[in-house]
Amino acid sequence: MDMFDKIEIMEQRREKVKLGGGDARIDAQHDRGKLTARERIDLLVDEGTFVEINPFIENRGLEYGSGEAPGEGVVTGYGKVDGRLIFLFAQDFTVFGGALGEMHATKITKIMDLAAENGAPIIGLNDSGGARIQEGVLSLDGYGHIFYRNAIYSGVIPQISVIMGPCAGGAVYSPAITDFVFMVEKTSQMFITGPKVIESVTGAKINSEDLGGANVHSSVSGNAHFSAATEEEVLNEVRRLISYLPPNYEEKPAYKEPENKIPLDERIDELLDVVPIDGTKVYDVRKVIHLIVDDQDFMEVQPKFAKNIVIGFGRINGDTVGIIANNPKMMAGGLDINSSDKCARFIRFCDCFNIPLITFEDVSGFIPGIQQEHGGIIRHGAKILYSYSEATVPKITVILRKAYGGAYVALNSKAIGADLVFAWPNSEIAVMGPAGAANILFAKEISESPDSEAFRQAKIDEYRERFANPYVAAANGIVDDVIDPRDTRKSIASALEMLKNKKKELPKKRHGNIPL
Repeated sequence: MDMFDKIEIMEQRREKVKLGGGDARIDAQHDRGKLTARERIDLLVDEGTFVEINPFIENRGLEYGSGEAPGEGVVTGYGKVDGRLIFLFAQDFTVFGGALGEMHATKITKIMDLAAENGAPIIGLNDSGGARIQEGVLSLDGYGHIFYRNAIYSGVIPQISVIMGPCAGGAVYSPAITDFVFMVEKTSQMFITGPKVIESVTGAKINSEDLGGANVHSSVSGNAHFSAATEEEVLNEVRRLISYLPPNYEEKPAYKEPENKIPLDERIDELLDVVPIDGTKVYDVRKVIHLIVDDQDFMEVQPKFAKNIVIGFGRINGDTVGIIANNPKMMAGGLDINSSDKCARFIRFCDCFNIPLITFEDVSGFIPGIQQEHGGIIRHGAKILYSYSEATVPKITVILRKAYGGAYVALNSKAIGADLVFAWPNSEIAVMGPAGAANILFAKEISESPDSEAFRQAKIDEYRERFANPYVAAANGIVDDVIDPRDTRKSIASALEMLKNKKKELPKKRHGNIPL
C-alpha cells in the first residue's frame, strides 16, 4: 500500500465524517425545516474560510450501544466573518440527535480554548437532544467542562450562542452564561424540564413551543437576545452582531466608514420635533437614536423584552457605541425589574469589550407597585447603579426630557461616574415631577385655598420654573452643558473623540459583589 492508497483511505474516512448520520437522517433534518450543521457553518462564515478541527475524534464505545458516531455529533473549527477570525462549534442532530458525550464535549472545550488563546469570538450552534445517556456521568462531566470555560472566558472573548433546535436540561446553562443568545422561531426551544416532565410533576399541560420557544424567551423570560423566522436570517444577524464587536477585551471594535457620511457640524433639525415638550406625551426613542447613529443603522438587543428601555449597538462617526435609552412609549419610560436587568447586563458587556456607552435619558422614576417591591426592585435597580459605577469605558449621558429621582442618579449621572452629561433645554432634572412635588410641598395650602386647582397649578408652575430645569443642575456642575437638540450628534462625537484614550483604574480587589 503506497501513500496514495493511504490518502484515499483518509479521504474516505473524512467523507464519512462529513456525511454525519447519513442521507436518511439528513433528509429528516431538512423535513423538520432545519439545516445540517455543515450547511449552517457555510452560511455563517465567509466562503472557503472554514477549517475543521478534530474531525476524527471518536467516543470510547461505552455500554448501551454508544456505537459509531461520525464526528462525535459536533463539528468544530475556525473561519472568518467579514474577514475576521472566529471559532465555532455546530452540533450535528443527525448523529445521536446531537447528544453530548465525553468526546463531543472534548471537541467543544478544545475549540473554546483555542478561541481564548487566540483572542477571537466563539460561536456555538446548538442543536442537541441533551446529555448522551449511554455515557452516564461522563456526559454530565462534559457539560461541566464547557460551563467552566463559559464562565472563565466571560469578558475575555465574545461568546455567542445560536439555538437552532432543542436545548434542554443542563445544556441550557452554557447559552445562559454566554453574552448573546439567538433563537429561530418555531424550530428552537430552551427549557430545564420538558413538557412531559412538567405534566408528570405538576399536572400542567404545555407544548414545547409555548414552554420554551423563541417568542417566549424573546418577550417573556428575556433569555434570548435576538430571534428571526429562519435559520438564514438568524445567521445573518450573527454576522451583523460580530461586525460591531472587538475580537477580545484587549482590542477595540473595528472602525467602519459610514456609507452616508454626514459632516459632524451639520445640524439635525428633525430632532426638534421628535421629543414633545409636554412630559405627559409619549414618543418612540428609537427615532432619536436612528437620527444620531451612522446610516440610521441601529442593532437593537432584546427588542421584545422590557420595552420600556432600549439597548443596542450603533456607530457614531465610524466607531461602535452601546446605546441605552428610556422609551416613554412604554410605561412612561420608567424602570422596573426586567428593564433593570436588561440594562445592567448590557452595560457590563460593553464595559468588558471597550465599547463606549451613550445614555439617552427620559425617565419618570422607578415603577411603583407592590409586585415590583416584593419582586425585588431594590436589588434589581441597584444592578444599574453598580454597573454604571464600575464601568470604565467612556460614558456619556444626554437628558432628553425627564430625569427624576433615584432613576436619574442610576442612569449614568455625574455622581456615579459619567464623563460628560448633556441636557436639552426642555429637560427637567428634579427629585420628582413638578405636579407630585407641589402636591407634597403645598398640600395644606392647596386644601385651604378657595380655588384649590388654580392655586395648585400656580405652585406646579413655580416649582417647574425654580427647580425642574437643566440650569440648576448645570450651575452645580452636575450637567456639563445644556445643548441645542440639533447639535446632539456633534456633541456626542466630539466627546467620544476627546475620551478616546480614557484610562481609569478601579481599586485592586478580587472582584466586586454585584447585587444579583
